[in-house]
Amino acid sequence: MNASDESLTSSADARTLPQSAQPPRQRGGSLESRLLHGLLERLGSPPIEFTLWDGERIAAAAEPVCRVRILDRATLWSILTDPQVRFPDAYSEGRIEIEGDLVRLLEEVYLASGRGRPSALVRLLERLRRPRLNSLSGSRQNIHHHYDIGNEFYTLWLGATMAYTCAYYPEPDTRLDEAQAAKMHHVCRKLRLRAGESVVEAGCGWGALALHMARHYGVKVRAFNISREQVAYARERVAREGLGSQVEYVLDDYRNISGRYDAFVSVGMLEHVGVDNYRPLGSVIRRSLGSNGRGLIHSIGRNYPASLQPWIEKRIFPGARPPSLGEMMNIFEPWDLSILDVENLRLHYAQTLRHWLEQFEAQGERVRQMFDEKFVRMWRMYLAGSVAGFTTGTLQLFQVVFASRDNNDVPRTRAHLYA
Repeated sequence: MNASDESLTSSADARTLPQSAQPPRQRGGSLESRLLHGLLERLGSPPIEFTLWDGERIAAAAEPVCRVRILDRATLWSILTDPQVRFPDAYSEGRIEIEGDLVRLLEEVYLASGRGRPSALVRLLERLRRPRLNSLSGSRQNIHHHYDIGNEFYTLWLGATMAYTCAYYPEPDTRLDEAQAAKMHHVCRKLRLRAGESVVEAGCGWGALALHMARHYGVKVRAFNISREQVAYARERVAREGLGSQVEYVLDDYRNISGRYDAFVSVGMLEHVGVDNYRPLGSVIRRSLGSNGRGLIHSIGRNYPASLQPWIEKRIFPGARPPSLGEMMNIFEPWDLSILDVENLRLHYAQTLRHWLEQFEAQGERVRQMFDEKFVRMWRMYLAGSVAGFTTGTLQLFQVVFASRDNNDVPRTRAHLYA
């Protein structure tokens, strides 16, 4: 890891950077500096500074919190044409260097950008971009792109549970594995699981929640997933832990769920479903639950309908789109499913991502050996950007509990969640 990379993991408490000898340029100067001033204004004038290959400095604030060094003219022009995609691409390829905390830089950009109206160019690019489809075949390709790059990679930084979703922190200093276990208990208490009941899980990851439900709550679980790597890992895990009579991992799409169950649960899958498929998902849920059925959906979300950050959708999570609560209602309303509880765990996900980023950095050399330097920088950008998304409120984390309309076996208070 070079010096510029090491600076990315420094404390975000540092509010200013050492000043260099040459003062930043104001309006005027080279064509490049004028264009960068324009870019900073379109971004809402965040307190960051650009340094060009010839040493020229351009800033929107007297005391920047971060500096971005652009190494050549071609990189600058690329960033100017589409900063949302080209900037993280340039970082991944080592064509820009960042001095200061990467999370802090992205937080400042997200906060500043949220204060103004997107430029005409940004609005045009948004209209031209088309997320990849989540048809039966498209979903398999999208999931393969992200989840089937090797279980060994994820074991390096997800922790012992291998849970790749928001954890739950009862205390600020709760450790990652403890917080993931607390999240799974939180989900099970919301579902009020009882021994002997049946549960269907849509999108089970590496299998941690299904095992937790079976072990601690005595239920039987059928868990569906279309990632071959994850299902293989989960099947080995259930055999090793001796819970094969209670847990079945099915390599199939959620649309092919059959049978009747007492509870439906989906943690971290809805982001990959696509809003056009919400009504069909609701149909699957409705036919899966009996009159006393209840369910929970846990998903990254938005305060209003919007696409996922385009670089993340293009490079990391093809086909992904976090929904607003209004969009999520298309799962429930057409099928007369009653909403019982909504909770936002946004800051819990920010803390989860900080833990993941810390562990990822600790394993950086191993990841570099498995892939390459570009991969390391790309995933650092993704994890840091995700932290910033949740700390600034660009992203939310919704848990929605629901039940069949005529199910009167519902709690009158929330006491059961904290017993």
